[in-house]
Amino acid sequence: MRALVFTGPGVVEIREVAEPEVGDGEVLVHVVTSGICGSELHGVRTPGFRVPPLVMGHEFAGRTDDGTQVIVNPILSCGACDVCVMGLRNVCRKRQIVGVHRPGGFAERVAVPRAAIIAPSTELDWTAAGIVEPAANAVHAWSLAGAPAGARVGVIGAGAIGLACLQVALSGGAAGIEVADHAESRRAIARSLGADAAVAELTGEYDVIFDAVGAAVTRERSLALLRPGGVAVWLGLADAVAGFDAAGLVRGEKRVLGSFAYTDADFAAAAELVGGWDLSWVGTFPLIEGAAVFTTLMNGHSVPVKALLTP
Repeated sequence: MRALVFTGPGVVEIREVAEPEVGDGEVLVHVVTSGICGSELHGVRTPGFRVPPLVMGHEFAGRTDDGTQVIVNPILSCGACDVCVMGLRNVCRKRQIVGVHRPGGFAERVAVPRAAIIAPSTELDWTAAGIVEPAANAVHAWSLAGAPAGARVGVIGAGAIGLACLQVALSGGAAGIEVADHAESRRAIARSLGADAAVAELTGEYDVIFDAVGAAVTRERSLALLRPGGVAVWLGLADAVAGFDAAGLVRGEKRVLGSFAYTDADFAAAAELVGGWDLSWVGTFPLIEGAAVFTTLMNGHSVPVKALLTP
């Protein structure tokens, strides 16, 4: 079968690979749509725990052999440790991720544990199905923030995660939502989706700020612009450094929350939400063009905001 394979630093290629072996407790998914994540672009530019050769793709949906539409939750946990028992499978110390630690959805077919698939209550458009995984990240971040209705919300970064945070905040009853991004094209998309303002830099005071970039400067801004007692939720992983004012955090009794992935409940909630979203910022491309699309995005092209590959 055909697959998009990460073969070395900065290189992805369409290759013929072996059919997946379906083990006990696993199911074969015929992939219909698979999203390219910013973490994968970074992982190919600067290889780390993604080890080539690897079929990546952790945001995907497809059909089982009997034709059922399924969406894959790529987080595989031990299910037995203290954090798993608390319902926090996303931070299991032994977690693995489909498309990172085992072959993923940039292929025509992939074998996944049966427990990793969900069938939406109502069949989704395939664009929406391909966005469930990033949407679940935003659902989780919103849940962590505990923002009340009418909260003043800032979002830093208008990539896929930032736009998902915007749309989740709108559905959650936030007010005065402002989105910051350096690209005017992405600011325009944020306005079209319902942001009250879209600017190059946030300048107001906010109850909650979602940092979907994760650079030292954006983390610093996310704290500096919070009201006393406000919450900054960090989703972005661009940088390991956080150069913020710790004394200001203490004196303002501000909170910083790390947000990684999602719980099972968040994933299911995202599958219910995305069917009603405006997804005009998502583009779909044939898998056979995947290497060119991936490389273009990796080199800084920002349109579309989100690319889905389909066999």
